[in-house]
Amino acid sequence: MGHDGQQIGIKPLPEALAIARELDLDLVEVAAQANPPVCRVMDYGKYKYEAAQKAKESRRKTSNVVIKEMKYRPKIGGGDFDTKTRKVEHFLAEGHKVKVTLTFRGREVYHPELGKKILDQVEEAVKDVGRVEIFPRIDGRNMTMVLAPDKRAQAAKQKADAAAAAEASEVAGEAPAAPTPPEEPPADEASETSEA
Repeated sequence: MGHDGQQIGIKPLPEALAIARELDLDLVEVAAQANPPVCRVMDYGKYKYEAAQKAKESRRKTSNVVIKEMKYRPKIGGGDFDTKTRKVEHFLAEGHKVKVTLTFRGREVYHPELGKKILDQVEEAVKDVGRVEIFPRIDGRNMTMVLAPDKRAQAAKQKADAAAAAEASEVAGEAPAAPTPPEEPPADEASETSEA
């Protein structure tokens, strides 16, 4: 096959090499098992470069899902809970899975309902960006749950936020003008009141 994609026909090897050298291109064997073997006249360096670019582009399009982990305790404070939960929401919004681990210490292990309550609170807090993929289960002194990003919930939340923003801007546009300052009395009246 020629460099322009047209069939050249069956040629002996020395003649095919001469055709390739004349065009300053390479003779590349495409199908060795065929009888006779199929070769192509092409710029092999350019072909390798384009193949590498296609492979790089396809790798870039694939998403890399990483499992992040966030650790909680049964006696976690409200501020710490909020901070860790915001970080979990951030991970889910980026498209990562999150493994939530609740660690029991000492006699806390005898009260798994406390851990389940915390994990339920996390699930409720991130329902707009994620869903439970693996429900809570006890593994020794830990209780684990895996959350996965939920594209539908994220899209619904964005749509609701946009609608709320549009409604707020409409309300702001229809609001009455700012009140005018009260009129000051004429200078004559002001002087009379000060004399009295």
